[in-house]
Formats: sequence, structure tokens, C-alpha cells
Amino acid sequence: MAKKLRITQVKSEIGHKKGHRRVLRSLGLRKRNQTVEKFDTPVIRGMINKVNYLLHVETIE
Repeated sequence: MAKKLRITQVKSEIGHKKGHRRVLRSLGLRKRNQTVEKFDTPVIRGMINKVNYLLHVETIE
């Protein structure tokens, strides 16, 4: 079974680059302190790396 990631937005997107705001939307994050669960894939990891300063990521077994 594939690992999942619990991704929480901890900072606001306001005042950041448009591309970074788009990445948050692509991850399904719209508000601060919102949490989503995604499968751990290279695409998702790349998105997380781009906006890692706005997120908190946990691994779910």
C-alpha cells in the first residue's frame, strides 16, 4: 500500500508569488490551518518542495 502524506498549510498565501499560490490550490489547500491527505508521489513531493515554507508535512503509515 502506498504511503500517504498529511499536508497542513501553516502560513497564509497572501503576499507570495502567484505560482506558489497556484501550487497551494493544486494541493487542495485554500485556507490557513487546512489539512489534506495525498498519496506520496514524486509530483506531490515536487509541489511540497516548492512551497515548503508555507506547509507542515507528516507521513501517514
